[in-house]
Amino acid sequence: MITKMKKLSFLIYSKEYEQFLEQLRALGVVHVIRKEQGTVQDSALQEDINLLARYKSALKVLEGHKGDGSFCALETGSPFDEFVKRAQKEPSLLCPSKVMERFDILEADKVVLDQTMQILSRDRAQLLPWGDFEPQSVERLAKAGYKIRFYTCPLRAFKDEWTDKYGVVEILRDKQKVNFITLTHTDDPVDIDAEQVQLPSMSLSAVEKEIAETQAQIDSYPAKMTQLAGIGIPVLEKAIADLDNRIDFSRVKLTGEKLADNHLLLLEGWIPADKVDETSKALDIKGVFYDVSDPTPDDDIPIQLKNNKFAKLFEPLTKLYMLPTYQELDLTLLFAPFFMLFFGLCLGDTGYGLLMIVALPIFTKLFQLINPNFSKWLVVLFGASTMLCGLLSGTFFGFNMYDLDIPFIQKMKGILYTDNSTMFTVSLCIGVVQILFGMGVKAFNLAIQCGFKYALSTIGWLVLLITVGVSVLAGIEMSNPVVMVILIAAAVLIFLFNSPGKNPLLNIGLGLWDTYNMATGLLGDVLSYVRLFALGLSGGILANVFNSMAVGMKPDNPVAGFIVMVLIFVIGHALNIFMNILGAIVHPMRLTFVEFFKNAGYTGGGVEYKPFKAIEN
Repeated sequence: MITKMKKLSFLIYSKEYEQFLEQLRALGVVHVIRKEQGTVQDSALQEDINLLARYKSALKVLEGHKGDGSFCALETGSPFDEFVKRAQKEPSLLCPSKVMERFDILEADKVVLDQTMQILSRDRAQLLPWGDFEPQSVERLAKAGYKIRFYTCPLRAFKDEWTDKYGVVEILRDKQKVNFITLTHTDDPVDIDAEQVQLPSMSLSAVEKEIAETQAQIDSYPAKMTQLAGIGIPVLEKAIADLDNRIDFSRVKLTGEKLADNHLLLLEGWIPADKVDETSKALDIKGVFYDVSDPTPDDDIPIQLKNNKFAKLFEPLTKLYMLPTYQELDLTLLFAPFFMLFFGLCLGDTGYGLLMIVALPIFTKLFQLINPNFSKWLVVLFGASTMLCGLLSGTFFGFNMYDLDIPFIQKMKGILYTDNSTMFTVSLCIGVVQILFGMGVKAFNLAIQCGFKYALSTIGWLVLLITVGVSVLAGIEMSNPVVMVILIAAAVLIFLFNSPGKNPLLNIGLGLWDTYNMATGLLGDVLSYVRLFALGLSGGILANVFNSMAVGMKPDNPVAGFIVMVLIFVIGHALNIFMNILGAIVHPMRLTFVEFFKNAGYTGGGVEYKPFKAIEN
């Protein structure tokens, strides 16, 4: 459900404005209506926003290098080594600017080192075909009147007469090219149809030595970052919290609407209705002028969801789509049981469900990769649903439990076992039930928001669909007088009340359009639920395949065979669980957000209730 809200309007003297905002932030319950007046022109705020972005970017990098807190081996006596040691001994010397200064130095050094490594790697690649020689030797020959030139040419273009004419010495010959040098007097012309190579002014051994030294510095980068992370992360986290508070305060400050020649400021906000009395007492003590009023239909009211413990576990899914508007129903509690059932049917293996509960910390981390707000208790519910739905097919890690000749198991098979054909039908029936339930929710929502007459058309469709369904299942002819009366009444509601207050002819036209949309859309919506059957079936088949591979591919050696079998079994089922959990989250979300929300008339688009309060580090 959605928490009821009240609107608060404050009138404050400009001289007391900042003091009032401090008091308001201390209360921590008022969602201030942000009008963002003057935000763009406020240079101080923009500087804080830019600085916050820098801090967050650095924190993200440092968190990626977060280690166990032990001191890493660094170059003794280096400026960074001295900085870290001093900071560890005297944490009070650390401040965000110092951390950022060291962070920027490390990042800049890393860029320079990477560029240097690219240049050195290119030089080494150029020198490798020529071997290790000292460039100074070439210079000494030049001073003595001899010049060495370096050439490369395709193998087919090399001419043997070059050897006698220009003193060619082959350095390297392969299937494609020839690398060679010429040794001539400095003034002698050389006319060779080959590419002359300009080599680096370092020997190969010198380049490789510099590469090793540069690589050592690059390798020390993670250790330095880890060390900086150990002392810098707490500093940046506190600085980010302080900046967040300062930015939030500045934005709220700029929100105030200036009145009476800037002597007064008007500030508006929202507060949960159940906190009005407590807040009013605090405001009365401080002598603040305020007014409490009810929201109007035109107000953009923030949304605070208020559900029981079960539904609250599914709130991250609602927020992942869109929060409801203030006037409509919160559907979290209404889709939660369906979603839990859908997940179980998609995963559909008793062993997988049991593993999710037994290895709860691991699976909680896995689910939080999908959505960080997923709770471990949601994972427990999903695991329990998977176990129960797995009993329908009788699968346990891909094995069929119902093949066991145990009286209890066989009795359970007689009660729960459902073959593929029946599961296909069950999936469609679940779709019909949820869609009809969604239409009922839509009718109820319309009756609350707009009035009962606006819900009559949707009620007509509900009556028509349920009547047709019951008649088909019960074998009652459509020509039955009772059925005919109900269908005619439903048609009247559909064609004459789909847009109350408008021309009857227009209503009939809109009714025909609704009929077309219902006829084409309803079948597709119901068939979408086949995915519940298909995903459960595919997961079971894959599990069975991995079991067959584990048994069939094991060697004859008992020890090696057991190890290979266990490895295939564990790796195979781990992959299957991971892939099927993704499917068991994504596809039920699709059924909920598209089929159910659409048929329930859910519009969404609400803004989350975020009270103005200090952010704690």
